[in-house]
Amino acid sequence: MKKNSLAAERRGKTVLSIALGIISVIYVLPVFAVVLNSFKLNTFVKTDTFALPIGEMSAGFDNFIKGMTFGNYPFFKSVLYSVVITLLSTALILVCTSMAAWYITRVDSVFCRALYYLCVFSMVVPFQMVMFTLSKTADQLHLNTPWTIPIVYLGFGAGLAIFMFTGFVKSIPLEIEEAAAIDGCGPLRTYFSVVWPMLKPTMISVGILEIMWVWNDYLLPVLVLDINDYRTITIHIQYLKGSYGTVDLGATMALILLSIIPVIAFYLTCQKHIIKGVAAGAVKG
Repeated sequence: MKKNSLAAERRGKTVLSIALGIISVIYVLPVFAVVLNSFKLNTFVKTDTFALPIGEMSAGFDNFIKGMTFGNYPFFKSVLYSVVITLLSTALILVCTSMAAWYITRVDSVFCRALYYLCVFSMVVPFQMVMFTLSKTADQLHLNTPWTIPIVYLGFGAGLAIFMFTGFVKSIPLEIEEAAAIDGCGPLRTYFSVVWPMLKPTMISVGILEIMWVWNDYLLPVLVLDINDYRTITIHIQYLKGSYGTVDLGATMALILLSIIPVIAFYLTCQKHIIKGVAAGAVKG
């Protein structure tokens, strides 16, 4: 009986591994198609989507050159704006939400609990419900530049960040903060000298998730920014159009590949920290 159960368990694991492998291939297939078509002539992108870019179909690096030099808006300027927006937004989210989560956890009043549930509720509100009002408000408050749009990202990224930080702060012994207060530390010094270093696992995890979100975001920048002056990479790719709405798919695929390489490399390098951060925030709750 024991041998039969072990054999059945192994068969079950094998079937599960095969199923997950098939699902993984399906998810990777679009990325594989982008890589192939970024080196292929535009005329063959639609007709031979999954064919290798060899022979007459090969465009070499012409698509990359064409995509980066298309139009009168410099591609590297778009890269710069994407980097600025991503770094500023992530830094603002990490500092503000971690402090808010610490305050909510330690004060634990009716107001703080209501604030926490409002932040959690914001994660389930579809962006489409608020995007037109948000666009008008951002224009009125002059939040339509790469240096001010991080404030808008703070509002949308606060829900998940506060949820994760709150779970981790609950696992920090209160006695450590009380000892810091006895030594003469005020709230700010206690936070930055005692709490901030211990938040590192969740800080890294939240930072990775926020960077991936902001870097790849298209809808919020196109609604808020003045796209005649400021374009992120995602907006720049959208404008790869010729006359009568024709699109050079080869150049588009090339720029998409350039835009996803940094975030994929970043994720593969830091993915272990996501698991550690989520696990650390679930220790005590």
